[in-house]
Amino acid sequence: MSKTHALPSLPYPEDALAPHISADTLRLHHGKHHATYVEKLNGLIEGSDFADKSLTDIIVDADGGIFNNGAQAWNHAFYWHCMRPHGGGDPSGEALGDLAERISRDFGSVEALREQFSEALTTLFGSGWVWLALDATGKLTIDSRSNAGNPIREGMLPILTCDMWEHAYYMDYQNRKKEYVDAFWHVVNWDFAAENLTRERPFEV
Repeated sequence: MSKTHALPSLPYPEDALAPHISADTLRLHHGKHHATYVEKLNGLIEGSDFADKSLTDIIVDADGGIFNNGAQAWNHAFYWHCMRPHGGGDPSGEALGDLAERISRDFGSVEALREQFSEALTTLFGSGWVWLALDATGKLTIDSRSNAGNPIREGMLPILTCDMWEHAYYMDYQNRKKEYVDAFWHVVNWDFAAENLTRERPFEV
């Protein structure tokens, strides 16, 4: 029997990120767009070699529609956790000390990371994702990918991401991508980023 992937619940109420990300955006983004990727994936994998595979395995091994929908299902599940109510600021304190140190080591400062990540987001052509990821050498790197692209495919470990498909921001910010990027930093979940830094394997959906 095929493995059926389910739409995960948001880790907070739909209005929890307002005014930075509205309840209307989350309702559409999660309840329609994310749900559609999951639904399409389940239809595509039925009877295929990927019928019993995890989303991570699909990201690594699949191509075409199975990859696109599987990666988007994973990307969105990860993205919701990259934000939280009353987030933002800088990573600080004992629990986030290692993350802050690694950011300082690889980017110079948290502010430098924020500037470089924001630049990658606002200059990404078309739809896609920008990732903070741990590469094979153990270095934090900013990785921009079109469409459903995910750094897991190249053996990197995702730490943080921001969605730059228009459906992520257009209802709230229209074409003002920079305002959406600024809003993301007000809700960014550094605790989740720090947790990902300790993982041996990518986040499980």
